Amino acid sequence: MLNNRLLYGGDYNPEQWLDRPDILEEDIRMLRKAGCNTVTLGIFSWAALEPQEGDFRFQWLENIVDRLYKNGIYTIMGTPSGARPKWLADKYPEVLRVDETGHRQMFGFRHNHCYTSPVYREKTALINKKLAKSFGNHPGVILWHISNELGGECRCPLCQDAFRRWLKERYRTIDELNRRWCTTFWSHTYQSFEQIEAPFTIGETQLHALNLDWKRFVTHQTRDFLRHEIDALREGGAKQPTTTNLMHYFQGLDYFKLAKDIDIVSWDTYPTWHKEEVLHTAYDNGMCHDLMRSLKKKPYLQMESCPTSTNWQSVSKLKKPGMLFAQMMQAIAHGAEGAMYFQVRQSRGASEKFHGAVIDHYGGSDTRVFKEVKETGEVLGKIGELLGSKVKSSVAILYDWESQWAMEDSQGPRNKGLHYMEVLLKFYRGFRRMGANVDLVDEEASLDGYRLLACPMVYMFKEGFAEKVRSFTENGGTVIFTYWSGIVDDTDRCYLGGVPYGLQDVLGLRSTEIDGLYDDEENSFIPVKENALGMQKTYGCRYLCDLVQLHGASAMMTYGADFYAGYPAVTVNSFGKGEAWYVAADADSDFYDDFLEKLVIRTKTAPILQGSIPDGIEMTTRETEKGCYYIYQNFGTTALQIPMPEGELRTVYGNPSEKLPVYGMVIVFQEK
Repeated sequence: MLNNRLLYGGDYNPEQWLDRPDILEEDIRMLRKAGCNTVTLGIFSWAALEPQEGDFRFQWLENIVDRLYKNGIYTIMGTPSGARPKWLADKYPEVLRVDETGHRQMFGFRHNHCYTSPVYREKTALINKKLAKSFGNHPGVILWHISNELGGECRCPLCQDAFRRWLKERYRTIDELNRRWCTTFWSHTYQSFEQIEAPFTIGETQLHALNLDWKRFVTHQTRDFLRHEIDALREGGAKQPTTTNLMHYFQGLDYFKLAKDIDIVSWDTYPTWHKEEVLHTAYDNGMCHDLMRSLKKKPYLQMESCPTSTNWQSVSKLKKPGMLFAQMMQAIAHGAEGAMYFQVRQSRGASEKFHGAVIDHYGGSDTRVFKEVKETGEVLGKIGELLGSKVKSSVAILYDWESQWAMEDSQGPRNKGLHYMEVLLKFYRGFRRMGANVDLVDEEASLDGYRLLACPMVYMFKEGFAEKVRSFTENGGTVIFTYWSGIVDDTDRCYLGGVPYGLQDVLGLRSTEIDGLYDDEENSFIPVKENALGMQKTYGCRYLCDLVQLHGASAMMTYGADFYAGYPAVTVNSFGKGEAWYVAADADSDFYDDFLEKLVIRTKTAPILQGSIPDGIEMTTRETEKGCYYIYQNFGTTALQIPMPEGELRTVYGNPSEKLPVYGMVIVFQEK
């Protein structure tokens, strides 16, 4: 987007300061001093852009975009649909959402608007077209930011009708819907699509297929509104690419689908650094960076992060010295082409007046935070050669929103914590501590190019997924499945004939029963003598223990206690040219560390280094046609020596010969 410059800056709200031209001038001076080259404008500006219906006032925004551009600062232009003005809600109450209790909400907060409403669509299209006509060819505007943190649901009559139409298109006949939804249970059979209602807390909540399809519809309707906004920009003449800011592992929308409608993925990251082990937080944040990169298999943007403490977390912890730098550089390491803040200048009042900012209420450039922002900007200016390089992965972890929705809505075998995300992170940590790059993929993704595929708790097997895994393994891939996989189809109907459905011969086993453990219960994995991986330790396991019957697979480890002591707990089966592994229970992190270390070495899916990567170091690689960048960051508690690849290296940043300080970074480049 900017030649030879990584994007750096943040969300800027000059409409809050139109009565202070001196502050607006000072903002530009301080942005330049901090090395910022990009700001996001207009996200929540609708009331300033159209204070009354049909009264459009863009001159203030045009003046600011012009002044920024003259000072070398580019604009990501937002569409203002994230928060509607009061006049719109008062005159057209249909734009306000109906909640899960059936009540129309009042004006307030953000995203309290119905994506189905014809009036809301008309008004957003109108202002988007006018914005596009004003800024669609402006050389200072490089990207369109659609709305803000899309999310939420509306159950108004308009949305209910749209839901029924969506269901009719999906199932064609009411008989087919009844069959797929298993509505004969509790006498819930429908005679027509018109009888169907969305899930309500005062109505139906126990028909799992209804709940699942409602979530799919919410994604569908949000995507439709997103496309509506983009179409209006294109009709107005805007040619710049589009993005919308996503949020962590947000459970309200399927981001794999939403990402199809935008040109560039961006996301907002607010880790709770220092709440627990910093390295654990780094893995969690890194996994979400990799998820965002994987959505389109392209470079992405960190659109928001806090320069210091937030105002909305239960405890608003300051970032300790160096953490701001480490967080911004982690985004770049994982494939981002820009790292931005929320917010540029701290607002004086309302909800986010105490949310951290580049420029605080004091307003000076001698603050600790501003100095770190400036230092980070200087480093980003030095490593611009990373632009155009890509993170390439031969390891993938299966993460599917719809499967997670269904699994967490289902009742049994544990209704007080499946610990799904923790299991994902155990896999992720096991791969990353070996230096393996990781993609996160859903069931619809192509598996071409991967050599190792981890599938933790894939409760739902969609049509064709088992065949895809079968082909992957048969052709030489290594696959790892866990307990509670292949249980239901895509309408949450249990499979008949044994599970994991469609893969019993690939895995060489059948799951017969699954035991839910109380939180204070624990079992163990005991290694089988002379097992193929040379596993020697005993490991704890908890929460869910799968009892499997072997049909060709070999046991690597067995359970150590309860009536299923001696039952297989970790197995392997050869299938075609590949291998299929099965982990039958939620084991401790040290098991995954040891187990995955051996599999990464076995499958040759991590870079070869002169020595092992010490705990605390995160290493990521970005590649070009000419060579490979090795990026090291220290999220540990002490300075650590880092292992280098063999061969001639060029230092891009830092000192690779010395111990890497806490929160420090080293980048080296090796030609092919």
